Amino acid sequence: MPNDKCDRAVRVTLPTDGPMLIEGPVEVSLPDGGVARSDRFTVAMCMCGRSARYPWCDTSHRRRPPRSQRNTK
Repeated sequence: MPNDKCDRAVRVTLPTDGPMLIEGPVEVSLPDGGVARSDRFTVAMCMCGRSARYPWCDTSHRRRPPRSQRNTK
């Protein structure tokens, strides 16, 4: 339940390029009002918006160069 107290903090890892990693299980509130749930011990959340399995990462971000190699014109 949202706003319930947890016995431990949830670890969220934000890499420079790639998905956000969250210790699971997780429930994600979607923009359309739906809820996506994963019971995995670590969940990869899409940060690029290209995943066919959004909000979960399907590694679509690998098809474009890392931010450090992109043209910044």
